[in-house]
Amino acid sequence: MKGPYDDIIELPHHVSEKHPQMSMDERAAQFSPFAALTGYGAVIHETERLTDRRMELSESVKEELERKLRELYEKNSAGVITFFRPDQKKEGGAYVSAEGKIRKIDDVERVIILEEGTEIPVDLIVDLEFADQNDAG
Repeated sequence: MKGPYDDIIELPHHVSEKHPQMSMDERAAQFSPFAALTGYGAVIHETERLTDRRMELSESVKEELERKLRELYEKNSAGVITFFRPDQKKEGGAYVSAEGKIRKIDDVERVIILEEGTEIPVDLIVDLEFADQNDAG
């Protein structure tokens, strides 16, 4: 059986005298995936990231938190403050905790400032505990 390439099938492989031969890595790079949509992976990752909804507290819970906050400040005790941190990129946020002593309560801005500088909006606080439960009143 004769084929169309029988005349060249047994010839030696051509090696160029002008161009150096490519390494296996360089050859493989020609066939690597092409990122046509630069940044698309980051967008997908951001969309997949989950956030929590902010829960609304009753007035009695808010009053209790304000009372605990004042007590913590007056006793100069360390506390663990759990608050809602809104997400900068999408709706929702996360509940985080900060531990420390309160340096200042700003009633005008409704913000507390911890000794290490963390600022927490009073209206976003959802829980407050004394770091040493023996200090709790």
